[in-house]
Amino acid sequence: QVQLVESGGGLVQAGGSLRLSCAASGRTFSTSAMAWFRQRPGKERDFVAMISRSGGFTSYEDSVEGRFTISRDNTKNTVYLQMNSLKPEDTAVYYCAADTGSRTYTSTSMRNVGTYNYWGQGTQVTVSS
Repeated sequence: QVQLVESGGGLVQAGGSLRLSCAASGRTFSTSAMAWFRQRPGKERDFVAMISRSGGFTSYEDSVEGRFTISRDNTKNTVYLQMNSLKPEDTAVYYCAADTGSRTYTSTSMRNVGTYNYWGQGTQVTVSS
């Protein structure tokens, strides 16, 4: 069983920065791939970024590439999402997700909501113009 708790969301002006954190409970964090998704009002939950178990591999959705950075600290059971140069279209609820399945990913599977078996409650990010 894994519990995920996100924090760090809030209101920021366009061009500003936020850092989201996701604290995980349980002993499986270091063997879990982690990801961030976001959900805009009335839209589906979309992939933002993913990081491998060791942290040696990361992948990003095209619109955040170069602006967002995902990282993890396995000693603190925490994954981060540093968000810079924020835009109004980044406004969404951001969710942390974990996959404890130790699987091999494709570029499609890592972006699939169904790949991840644990989810946080979400944190709101609002970017004003």
